[in-house]
Amino acid sequence: MISMTDSYGLMRQMEERIATLPAGYISKKNINGKNRYYLQWKENGKLKSQYLREGEVEEIRAQIEERRQLQKRLKELKKKFPRLEERGLQFETKVRTGSELAEMAAGVEGLEKREIYHRIPQYLYGNVRTRVCVVYGLRRTGKTTMLLQAIADMSEEDFAKAAYIKLRTIDEMDQLTRDLDRLYQVGYRYVFLDEVTLMEDFIDSAALLSDIYVPMGMRIVLSGTDSLGFWFARDNELYDRERTFHTTFIPYREYSRILRIDSIDEYIRYGGTLKAGETDFDDEELLEEGVAFRDDESTRRYIDTAICKNIQHSLSCFAFGKYFGQLQSLYETGELTGAINRIIEDMNHRFVLEVLTRNFVSHDLGITARNLKRERDPKKRTDILEAIDKDAVTKNLMKILDIQNQEEQKIGITPSHVIQIKKYLEALDLIVPCPIEYGIAGMEREERILFTQPGMRYCQAQALVHSLMKDDIFRMLDNETRSYVTERLLGEVRGRMLEDIVLLETSKALGKDYEVFKLMFVSGEFDMVIFDKKNSVCAIYEIKHSDQCVWEQARHLLDQEKLDLTSHRFGKLAGRFVLYLGGNLNTEDGIAYRNVEQFLKKLPEITLESGLEEMPSEEIAGPFQTM
Repeated sequence: MISMTDSYGLMRQMEERIATLPAGYISKKNINGKNRYYLQWKENGKLKSQYLREGEVEEIRAQIEERRQLQKRLKELKKKFPRLEERGLQFETKVRTGSELAEMAAGVEGLEKREIYHRIPQYLYGNVRTRVCVVYGLRRTGKTTMLLQAIADMSEEDFAKAAYIKLRTIDEMDQLTRDLDRLYQVGYRYVFLDEVTLMEDFIDSAALLSDIYVPMGMRIVLSGTDSLGFWFARDNELYDRERTFHTTFIPYREYSRILRIDSIDEYIRYGGTLKAGETDFDDEELLEEGVAFRDDESTRRYIDTAICKNIQHSLSCFAFGKYFGQLQSLYETGELTGAINRIIEDMNHRFVLEVLTRNFVSHDLGITARNLKRERDPKKRTDILEAIDKDAVTKNLMKILDIQNQEEQKIGITPSHVIQIKKYLEALDLIVPCPIEYGIAGMEREERILFTQPGMRYCQAQALVHSLMKDDIFRMLDNETRSYVTERLLGEVRGRMLEDIVLLETSKALGKDYEVFKLMFVSGEFDMVIFDKKNSVCAIYEIKHSDQCVWEQARHLLDQEKLDLTSHRFGKLAGRFVLYLGGNLNTEDGIAYRNVEQFLKKLPEITLESGLEEMPSEEIAGPFQTM
């Protein structure tokens, strides 16, 4: 059986072929004792004819028969997939079915699918009849694509019962329900509602979809960019009546597979969204922009439109207003969007400050300076880092960032505002808390904020680092030195971001029997510890943004005091690893070097949304194996 999109493709090919074939019939006349052949057809009510040479007759006869057979087959196919206007139906919302919907679905053919995609067909053809399916996440994370892929994968029989509705801000739930009634009456049973959160009354009336239409036999898939709106609806109208899949978090393994990009640096620069041309079929502006995090301006625009307005729209659409809480005064004065934006920037400023000050004063920079002076290639050998006044640069950088933070505090954002906005950012799956443990007596664990969209964080960090170029100290250096130091700082940012990415993706991939955290000591740290609580074993990791194997990278992994403290608290030590950009190798002192990109790709494909179901023992042991 051919697929639905193949059927519509075949219909288009038939129509194109029919247009090239002769219409009418062949007549034979005897003139002066000789047979003469003519192609005859009607045009605008008049009979027309064309003389055929004897050698053309059989070819034209075959073409006429081909046209007749194609028209017959095309008529049969059109009976299966009639256009809405052919059924005499009129709708109040933007409903698409038949050939129009097939053309939309054909646009996603050949695109890779998200890891969570298979759950949509599971819902459509499963046995549960009391729920709707909700697919939500920030812009450009593949929601509409997955809906159209589910439509494209339908059989001809199911597609004939499928309808897609693109909701608008002018639409209301009453209009939608009347359209659903019309669709149901003529046999539609699969309905895809895209951008449903744009309706102002969706949050307060969403239960109509699960309580009325699903029990009638409809399968309804909801999608929308205002993720917080779905979050509110789940807490109220759709409580225990939905099956939810979140698209915002795109791990490296999935980003690499979908976009065919095998570079962790590319993921650091642009990761977090898919390319606009593959995820949005109506927004010409997005298609022109390309990637979301191309520069600081595009990143700010994304934060404003995809995150800040998401929160504000969802809050304003909820009739009871109970979710505004401490944010009510900011909303009423028109400062809520600006406050959300500044809190996101503030978290990133602190991240950059921590990265740069840590690396300026740590042993790492000294190692780099020494290695640069020992380079075998004379052209690469340099003592450039010795020219930097590290104390002055650090102090100046702190001044630049602290001034910005002080300015942000003047708008009157209280700790209560920050707590509530962070709560909503977590609900959007934009930030995830990750614990930091201390191997120091009396020190309690603390939470660290990780961003699920690395491209957004890196672009903001890049803008902050480049602000150093305006500093007097940097202006006094020659251009080559300034460029090198700036790239060095960005390299440190990428290194710290790589640590965050590994921590985030590992913690999301492993199940409830594991803990993933950073472990700090009086001197030094382990970038990541994986603790198998069930079996009381652990593995420790250093994470390096480098393709070189250098002894100093593993120095903490060789520190017996740190190893003893770790195994005392977290069980038997199963392995010591350095995750880096180079190839796999084992050192004589028992340290296993593993490629970080391969590590991320081999993590178990589990997300928080899946419920962290049990994994086979051979897979769950993956982090401790030598790969």
